[in-house]
Amino acid sequence: MSLELTINENLKKAMLAKDEKGLRALRAIKASILLAKTAEGAGETLSEDTEMKLLQKLVKQRRDSIDIFEQQNRADLAQKEKEEVEVIEQYLPKQLDPAELKTIIAAIISQLGVTNISGLGQVMGVASKQLAGKADGKAISAIVKELLTPQ
Repeated sequence: MSLELTINENLKKAMLAKDEKGLRALRAIKASILLAKTAEGAGETLSEDTEMKLLQKLVKQRRDSIDIFEQQNRADLAQKEKEEVEVIEQYLPKQLDPAELKTIIAAIISQLGVTNISGLGQVMGVASKQLAGKADGKAISAIVKELLTPQ
């Protein structure tokens, strides 16, 4: 079942259950899907890869908003964003924990033969493609920098 059909089904269930946080997040996902489908050059359906990127973008936007709201002492707005992140993440593949991520990135670094920070771009390119949907770009970047920086 495509993401769009799943979201529509879950949207109906959330409406019946009067689940406010679920409705907010599901409506945001649905709106994002509709925008992507009606964008110039888009086809009738979205690929699974495009759907995952779309969901990751929504999560990233909300995490950025959470940071801003917390800096401005707006815990009420930050809480709403956190609730939406929880709902959206249910449709993403399981994220790798930091230990697994570090192991995979270390393997990529040794495979590429990169020994210092000047190879950061090369490692990030391969790691981002290989770990797409499984890890956040910020987390990947932090671990790559940590592994390439001499202690």
